[in-house]
Amino acid sequence: MTSDTDSKIQHAFERLMLGRPEITDGTLTVSNICTEAGVSRASYYRSPQAALIKKLLDTPKTQRPETEDLRAQVKQLAKTERQLRTEHAAQVRELRATIKTYANQIQMLTLRVAQLEDDNRRLQATLDVTNDNVTALASHSRKSGTAQRRPPNVPTAQP
Repeated sequence: MTSDTDSKIQHAFERLMLGRPEITDGTLTVSNICTEAGVSRASYYRSPQAALIKKLLDTPKTQRPETEDLRAQVKQLAKTERQLRTEHAAQVRELRATIKTYANQIQMLTLRVAQLEDDNRRLQATLDVTNDNVTALASHSRKSGTAQRRPPNVPTAQP
């Protein structure tokens, strides 16, 4: 004959096994069985039901509640998500560093182009001033690869 306490423990265990807890989060623990049954842990351990439940849970073929499986999956997915977020953050940091490097290189090249354009203007101005003393040399055409003669620079009228 089972006592009222044994009956409460048995019903609480069955609810947790079926994934239908009334009070707890549904995790199959002694604490949750006691809470669902409305008995103390001491009463639970004095009950013959405790030994039966322990024996049943120690059996590898015992079907665990689906909620525990789902919780384990959620826990694993959360761990995977944290790992992916960490990897994503590292990739974003790396890409931002690459962007900064490229921006610096673009800035340096832009300054160099401006410097070369300034040098070109300065040399062109010098050439214009000393036009009488300069003779054009043959230059290579990039398309044909042959030397071509540049027409001589025509001096401009000077005031």
